[in-house]
Amino acid sequence: MAGARVLVVDDEPAIRLLCRVNLQAEGFSVKEAADGAAAMTLAREWHPDLILLDVMMPGEDGFAVAERIRDDPDLTGVRVLFLTARADMSDHERSRTTGAVGHVTKPFNPSSLGDEIRAALTR
Repeated sequence: MAGARVLVVDDEPAIRLLCRVNLQAEGFSVKEAADGAAAMTLAREWHPDLILLDVMMPGEDGFAVAERIRDDPDLTGVRVLFLTARADMSDHERSRTTGAVGHVTKPFNPSSLGDEIRAALTR
């Protein structure tokens, strides 16, 4: 899994930085996007193995972005792992309908993020 490509999508620069620094330290290749539009453009250009996707973003939320990823033939096989402060059952059910492989709940332990990514890549 070392060298796997991870696209971190979050509207908060501090969260993106935290994820990038920790994932790069574990050998992942990481790029960042601040919103859904930038995520879609970068995903099509870079073809990540996994997209770590915030749910609550201004404009298009993470669920809508995940549906676009799922429906885009150029992104077949790209896994989505939600990064979210929302943890109720309806959100988990909605994420399953988008094809996401799981959730990382905010606040999260940055040192275990790599383990979460590796687990998601094998699901």
